[in-house]
Formats: sequence, structure tokens, C-alpha cells
Amino acid sequence: MENNNQENKTKSENNSSFKTVSNPGNYKAVYEMDAKPKKKSNFGKNVVLPFISGVVGCAVVIGTCFGVPSIREQIIGNTHSNTSNSSNTQTTGYIDQVSLSNYSDTSVYAANKILPSIVGIQIEYNVTSMFSIFGGNQTSTATATGSGIIISDDGYILTNNHVVSSSEAEAYYQVSEATKITVTLFNDDTKYDAKIIGTDEETDLAVIKIDATGLTKAEFADSDSIKVGEFAMAVGSPLGLQSTITCGVISAVNREVTDTDGKTYTLIQTDAAINAGNSGGALVNSDGKVIGVNTLKLTGEDVEGMGFAIPINSTTDITSQLIQYSKVRRPYIGVTGMDLDSETAKKNNLVEGIYVKDVETFSAAEKGGIKIGDVIIKADGKDVKTMDELNEIKNAHNIGDQMTITVNREGEEKDLTITLGEQP
Repeated sequence: MENNNQENKTKSENNSSFKTVSNPGNYKAVYEMDAKPKKKSNFGKNVVLPFISGVVGCAVVIGTCFGVPSIREQIIGNTHSNTSNSSNTQTTGYIDQVSLSNYSDTSVYAANKILPSIVGIQIEYNVTSMFSIFGGNQTSTATATGSGIIISDDGYILTNNHVVSSSEAEAYYQVSEATKITVTLFNDDTKYDAKIIGTDEETDLAVIKIDATGLTKAEFADSDSIKVGEFAMAVGSPLGLQSTITCGVISAVNREVTDTDGKTYTLIQTDAAINAGNSGGALVNSDGKVIGVNTLKLTGEDVEGMGFAIPINSTTDITSQLIQYSKVRRPYIGVTGMDLDSETAKKNNLVEGIYVKDVETFSAAEKGGIKIGDVIIKADGKDVKTMDELNEIKNAHNIGDQMTITVNREGEEKDLTITLGEQP
């Protein structure tokens, strides 16, 4: 068995907000005092009369100006004639108003395009409580919800592995595999029983099938060509609410995210709201075409708007294999390794690389001559220092391909040729 050692890293970013006062003209605010006080006061002559004259004069001028259309239009603008013909911007006096009609039309189009291809999934499973206070084990039925994407008109549906594979065990309870899977179509009260075709824990993908025809198959886009900032819509059944959409943008691409089980995925990041039950649903572009499979989100007191989707391009080969073989066939070396950093290697009089802790019987590694205690330093001529790097090179091969492994054995380097087997 190959051990994919992964390091969980948590980064905390502290953002400070500063209030900035801008004075581009470098002006000074100065309070002026009259240094020459009056000796004599004549309030009526010096204050009242000028004030009344000013008011009357101002009224005459303003009335005249507003009575002349050309002057009035120069002052306040003609709101009727200056209204922009563009659908995006309307000019009304002093304020430019941006129209949201285009954004709304985009959302409506994308929703109408994708919704018929999204299903709600309900899973039933058994939970057995150990050492019940009532004596013996107690078993109850529990349910969970998720989403799926129709990928063929005859009933094949793509979803997440964690949606349909619920089997797990803890000290005080055990969760069974799904005992029943029910699929509900968009705008259809008819419920369909579904069966699992294949699951893959490594990529968190699964394919299920219902007995139906004439379904609306989702269209896929090229997820390799998406850009940060472009429109994104998440579609699914969050919290069991069928056919819900949320909108946002692509926040990042090729984002490496490590889940709570220590698995690292390369995902699309979006700020479109993704909640429990969205898993397995679609992330689509402005054309309503699928660019990703919603799979997880970050949670926490300081977290908001950080959801992630599996790029759809990376699912196509997995989906085909799940339908054909009910599993994903992967090449296999057959070693258990431990990453050696420079400090650990130096302490143990070894070289930096991957220390071979175990070699599986009858595996490609054993047949190729790899031994316990070897330190793998290269694969196909490329330096490797971690199991992740070794697996990345291995996964670029097919079952049956030959691969060159360079090991350091008791201070000497040896090139070994192995023929990759199939991962059990």
C-alpha cells in the first residue's frame, strides 16, 4: 500500500482596516479672525438692508435662469434627453445609474439551462449505538441529503462519494452503507430509487443510476479555461431545499485544499454560497454549462464565502471508469514510504528522499528489486523527496507501463526498472 503523507497547514491572515484622509490639493483649513473690530454699530444699515437686497437679487436671477430653457438645461441637465440608450447605464442629472438587467438575464438563462439537469438525493442509512444505556446495541435509521448532476439521458448521475458512501465507525456508534438512495428530479414529484454504480474515495466522486429515460443531460464547459472574476452559479439542494441557486464569481483556480481527513484536492474556489446538501451539485458558468462539482466549503467564525468545486475536466476519466469498472483503475508501485527531510536524514546517516518502510508481496516494487531500507531519490530521472511527488509521477503512467526508480542503498545509487501493477 502506498502511503500518501500529507501535511496540514493552517494559515491565519490578519487584515487591518485603516481610515485614510486624502488631501490631494495639499490645502490647509484656516480660521480667519477680523483683526479690526468696529467702533460703531449700525445694524440696520450694515446687515438688514444688504441681506434683503441679496435675497431679492438672487431670486430674480434664479427665476430668470429657470425661465430660459437653455440656461435651465445647462444648470440641471435635461433628464429626458440625456437618458442613455444603453441597457447598462442611465444618466439622470448628476448620477449615473448602472442597470442590473444584464446580470439578471445571465442568471435567469444559466438557471433555466442547468436546473433540469440537477437532482436532489436523499440517503437512508442505519446508525448503531454501542453500549446503550438500555442494554445492548441500539439501531436507528438516519437520513442525509445531497445533490447530483445528470450526465446521460438514460439515468446516470454524477455526485460526490461522501454523499452516497456514509459508512464509518467511531468508538460509540457505527454508520452503515446507504440502505436506500432516492433521487428527485427538478419540477417532478416522482421519486426514483437509485443504485450505486461506482465510487472513488480518492477523488470524492461517485456515479449512481436511476431507471429513467429522456432526461436532460448537463452540458460541460472547459474548466481549464475559466478565469478569476467570471460569473459562477452553484446549483443543488442545500439543507434539502430542492433546486436552489446561489450566484457569485470564480474566486480562484487550482486552489489546493486539505480536508479534515488529510486529503488534498486541487479545486475551483467560489464565493457562491455552498451549504450542506449542495455537495454533488453543479457549479456552472454564465452559459449554464458545468465547470465543477460542488464538494466542500471552509467553515469557522472568521470564514465567509469560501466554497470549492472539483473541476469538471478532472472528472471525465473518473466517471468513465466508474461506469465501466465500478472503480478507478490506478497504477501501483507497492511500497509504504516515509518522507525524509534533510534534518531527519542527517540524524540517521541517510540521504534526503523517501525511506521505504515496507514492500508489498508480489507488487511491482518487489518484482523490480526495491527493498526495505532503500531511499527513493528519483523517479523517471526526476528528483523526488516526498510520496506526493512520487505519486504524481506514477499517476502520469498507465497500468503496465515501465517506470525507472532510483534508490540510495547503503550509500550507493541504483537504477531499478519496475512494471506498474494495478492498485488493489
